[in-house]
Amino acid sequence: MTTKQSPSAPMTNSDEIITLLTEIRDAERDHFLEYKRVTTRSLELQQEAVGRQAKVIALYKRALIFSFCLVAFILILIVYLLTKIR
Repeated sequence: MTTKQSPSAPMTNSDEIITLLTEIRDAERDHFLEYKRVTTRSLELQQEAVGRQAKVIALYKRALIFSFCLVAFILILIVYLLTKIR
């Protein structure tokens, strides 16, 4: 802690207390602003992640539907060819 004292006027206890409280207040304010910045960024990242997850789920659903249709087509084709051979 740096306190500015002039040689002719030493600080009194109340001046020191006021200086300390001012420094504590400024430190708390800085800490709060940093906390606010970090939590805002964290929320933004979470929202981006949710958006990406929604896109991946939509892609997965389309791939699953396509795969199901392909398997159904192949099974129908196998059944058709087996009945045609007999």
